[in-house]
Amino acid sequence: MSRMSEQPTRWTQATVYPDMWLDPADDPRGSEGPTPDGELPTLLDYINHFRLTLRLKCEGLSPEQLARRSVPPSTMSLLGLVRHLAEVERDWRNWITEGEPLPKIYGERGADFDEAVGEQAVVDAAFADLEREQAATDAVLAPHQDLGAHIGRKRIAVREMLVHRIDEYARHCGHADLLRECVDGRTGQ
Repeated sequence: MSRMSEQPTRWTQATVYPDMWLDPADDPRGSEGPTPDGELPTLLDYINHFRLTLRLKCEGLSPEQLARRSVPPSTMSLLGLVRHLAEVERDWRNWITEGEPLPKIYGERGADFDEAVGEQAVVDAAFADLEREQAATDAVLAPHQDLGAHIGRKRIAVREMLVHRIDEYARHCGHADLLRECVDGRTGQ
């Protein structure tokens, strides 16, 4: 069997726009309607949009599919991305707080991807870690409404932290698009 015949057939759940992930009326990201007013609400809306996009790209897959690696020698997988973003949320929180930094969640460098194995317990833990770390970082940032304020041991501007988070999630959502298409052929926004 040739490598080309092993590839999944491209598909979507959308019926209105065939190049979309799902129909706009079914999209939980709420892209219809008014956009937020102001810089801070806009930045937070973008972060939430990309967080939900990552979850959508992982939805409906088995642990084995979530852990499927992309192209060798890369260790990237959808599950690895979830674990990586949990780790990154903790790192960001370490930048914007005082005191001793929290330890890495998964230990040594690369373990977020290397140890992303197709077991339900690993999947459940990864999503719980991500939710916990997102909520903790959000809670630390919430009191800082002045986007120009510099906070934490790194003295990073709140605006810079929010834009950095958007950039990280957006980049990895692009990876998730390709990973998902390789797993089962599903494509879209």
